[in-house]
Amino acid sequence: MLSNYGNGIRASIGAFPAAPLLDKVGLRVSGFESNAASPSAATDGADEMSRGSDEPMRCLIVSDLHYALPLFDWLAQAAPSYDLVVFAGDALDVASLVDFGAQTLVVRKYLERIAKATRLIFCSGNHDLDSRSPEGEKIARWVGTLGRLGVTSDGDAIVVDDALYSVFPWWDGPTVKERLISQLATDAARREGKRWVWVYHAPPIDAATSWSGKKSLGDADLPEWIAHYRPDAVISGHIHESPFVKAGSWADRLGETWVFNTGHYLGAPPAHIVIDTTVGEALWISAMGAQSVRLDAPLSRPIAPLTALPAWFEPSP
Repeated sequence: MLSNYGNGIRASIGAFPAAPLLDKVGLRVSGFESNAASPSAATDGADEMSRGSDEPMRCLIVSDLHYALPLFDWLAQAAPSYDLVVFAGDALDVASLVDFGAQTLVVRKYLERIAKATRLIFCSGNHDLDSRSPEGEKIARWVGTLGRLGVTSDGDAIVVDDALYSVFPWWDGPTVKERLISQLATDAARREGKRWVWVYHAPPIDAATSWSGKKSLGDADLPEWIAHYRPDAVISGHIHESPFVKAGSWADRLGETWVFNTGHYLGAPPAHIVIDTTVGEALWISAMGAQSVRLDAPLSRPIAPLTALPAWFEPSP
């Protein structure tokens, strides 16, 4: 299904020395040791999806596609190979010459197609804000309609296997921020021993995943929320440069919490992360090559580039 993937990577990076290892196609990203102490239980009020305990759960993570339709084409083609796709915001592009209303119509079609093929989570980013609330705050009103298409989005919580995924909106003012804070408390009560993953467009400030090359541009409130609730992972985007600049990264840890940011560059396929829950390893693939981290081991940065893809990583059919 993804037989052209390696060619696409090579086209985007030219003679980059890591290109030969990208001939091998297919993606996955790893699971986490839970930070919660109590045993797992059914999550009241959250949608649930489970498979046999001996089956791996494969997850594909993308962000910041910014209405680049070749990237959406790639995502729609890749999605059926995964049990879960997490799109961490900024599907639209405020700088595009295409009318915002037209962008939302096209993106909705892509998201609907992906949601019919696999489980899809989408959170709003700052580029996705298309309206104003009665309080005058910018909001992504169109994202609020994605539930009709089977997409888990802003304000939702979903259980996939033994993990609770909480999806948070981009906030532009105190009203939406208070809703987010309220959801944190509500979903914390639903956790009940499950691994807890947050999907939120902005990475935490002062993490390597929020470093622009000149300064940290992350969310100033997020480190406090992470310290209080101790989620197992935060999946973000927003800061395009982080994985590609000195002192930046696609992966970091705040205490026991993993923080991910795929990064963004022009060209297809996009930078992306894959997790396979049976392995406990996160794999990042981009125009720079590939890197991976073991999620059951301490993080050492800078993360070394791979000279070969992990043995567990096999091409998609």
